[in-house]
Amino acid sequence: MREKSLAGLRVLVTRPADQSDELVAAIEDSGGEAIRFPVIRISGRDPKIVAGEFAALPTPDIVIFVSSNAAEHGLPAVRDCGARLAAIGPATSAAISATGARVDIAPTQGFDSEQLLLHPELQNVSGKTVLIVRGKSGRELLGDTLRERGADVSYLAVYDRERNTIPAAEVESLDEAWQKGRIDCVTVMSVETLENLLLLLPAASLEALRKTPLVAPGERVIQTVMELVPGIPAIKASGPRAADILNALKELRHSGQN
Repeated sequence: MREKSLAGLRVLVTRPADQSDELVAAIEDSGGEAIRFPVIRISGRDPKIVAGEFAALPTPDIVIFVSSNAAEHGLPAVRDCGARLAAIGPATSAAISATGARVDIAPTQGFDSEQLLLHPELQNVSGKTVLIVRGKSGRELLGDTLRERGADVSYLAVYDRERNTIPAAEVESLDEAWQKGRIDCVTVMSVETLENLLLLLPAASLEALRKTPLVAPGERVIQTVMELVPGIPAIKASGPRAADILNALKELRHSGQN
């Protein structure tokens, strides 16, 4: 018999539509109700264009993938270049390993740029060529820090990350559900996810959001949540994986905050 520790808990899931199935299934298997509201759309760039852009870059000594999306859309272009492969966290490592490639550099704990930069192999990089595989934009901390350490840093954009277009009827349905107290918790994976959610919600839902517990991974995301939505009950998950978010939801249910 499946455990029902989330029985009756209604959770807003904001992950991209094609990446939310695992979390939705985990919530529902635990007795909760997952409400899909994908605020970000991920689309891979043309592989031929990506391959051409990679060929024009210096041959890297180290390739850093900043997300599982970066691994999925970028690995085909770079996997045979002979570089050591780095992953920003466990989800990215899993995406690389699933293709049969080996992860050479990964944080011993955590899942962000700060933790990856602590790795011994990224300390003495003077004279080395580092390629950062990411979306069309992103944080500059990795590149800036590695340049300060003497590396020659390049970027390869392999996917587009855009605010999703959600039909008005779906937004209205969510707004109605929130006003009737049918949203118990919200999950967000990144600062960008939160920012897009705030732009997509109508005023009444924004007010309801301030009183709704929100689960997110990482100190940086939690800090931004508190800055953009003062007073919101924010719960930090131990990581971005579905199991991490699920555990945080269980802790929330156990605490009685929802």
